[in-house]
Order: sequence, then structure tokens, then C-alpha cells
Amino acid sequence: MAVPSDVGSKYRDEGYYIVPDLFTRPEVERWKQEIRSILDDVREEMRQRGEDPARRLVSGVYVGLAVRSPLFRDLARDPRLLDYLEPMIGPNIAFFSDKIVFKDHTTDFGSPWHQDWPYWKGSHKISIWIALDDATEENGCLMVVPGSHKDYVEHGHKDDQKGFVNRIDPESIDQDKVVTAAIPAGGAIFFHDLTLHSSHPNRSGADRWALISTYRDAKAEDPVYDFAKAAAVVRGEGRP
Repeated sequence: MAVPSDVGSKYRDEGYYIVPDLFTRPEVERWKQEIRSILDDVREEMRQRGEDPARRLVSGVYVGLAVRSPLFRDLARDPRLLDYLEPMIGPNIAFFSDKIVFKDHTTDFGSPWHQDWPYWKGSHKISIWIALDDATEENGCLMVVPGSHKDYVEHGHKDDQKGFVNRIDPESIDQDKVVTAAIPAGGAIFFHDLTLHSSHPNRSGADRWALISTYRDAKAEDPVYDFAKAAAVVRGEGRP
């Protein structure tokens, strides 16, 4: 798949870039099967520790697929991802971390408006939101505000077990600028960690799973992130 020549310029202008057909449906179905196995293992480990998996996973989010599975370590190095990332990041690319957002009728809430940077700070990073099911407005697809990556917005804080403690007042969002990013399974949205984004609630009662992988400039200076246990340089060179 040839990467369009305008990827870098559009990303720098708008803070996001959509590729509607980056992966195939058989590929994403295989990833869903692997994720189901990972989540089953996680739940069993929690039960053995005396924890309630339903309470711990109520947000519908699990971080660290590549830590547990070689399938996702391979995906982190997939040239299709890296070829799109290179015009955005440059020739030196490091995988940072990944997570699954698994929403169904039991996790039907939308994610609040936020920027990702407050969760990790340090150098700016790019996340890739990969639809593992057709993502529509009805089942909770992503929304973004083009150009919002050029400024940091002060966040409020709230912990209601829905996975987002850093939040922006929705009244401050200019709804006329919001883009609803509906994409088919296998499609991907690349976005800057200051790009304002949220998701619609899942009103469909069906799955709406998304795999989110995050990358950074491998030569950028960053703090040590204890949770990023599968982090690795995946193209070019890293810091000495």
C-alpha cells in the first residue's frame, strides 16, 4: 500500500489522519480472538489474587497487549503502520504501549473529551486507533477536533471507574468543528496526543472494540515509563 504524499502535511495541519483500509477483516478478527484469550487470562489471574475482574475491568480498557502476546509485538512493527508514521514522526520510531478498548452493552458509555498527553507527558506521541469492528456513531466511534493539537487545554479530574480521570468540560468544545470519524473494521485513525478527542456512547448493544497503539520519536528525550514494558525502537535508531 503506497502512502499518500500529503500524510505529513495533513497530520501537521489537522492533528490526525484517517486510513480507512489499513488492515483486513480477517486480521482484525484474529486480533480479537487473541485479545479474548488475553482477557480470560487476566480475569483468572485477578480471581486468584482475590480481585473482582468485573470491578477492575469496568472501564472496558486493558493496557499492555504487547507485553503478553507476540502477535501484538509483531503488529507494533508492522510496516503498514510504520510507513504512515514516518512522515509524521520521522525516520526514528519507537513503539510505546498499546491497549484494547472493548465496549459492548455493559460498557456503553462514551469516553469524555480529553487530550492524551496529560497521561504520560514527556515528548509528544502519536496514537493509532484501529477499529476491530465497524465503528459507527451508533456504536461509539471516535470524534476529533481538527487543529486542536496546537494547544494544551487544562483538564479537570474525575474518577468514576470509566477509565478517564483527565477530562475537558464538554461545554468548552466547539461542536461546529467536531469530526465524527466513522471507519470500517481494519481502518485506523492516527492522532497527536494533544488532539482533542472523545467517543460516542455505544447505543447498539453490540461490540465496538478498538486497539490503540502509541508511538514516539525514538530519539526524543523522555522520562522512564514503568508501564511501557514492551517499548522498543521499531524503525531507525534510538537514543544512546
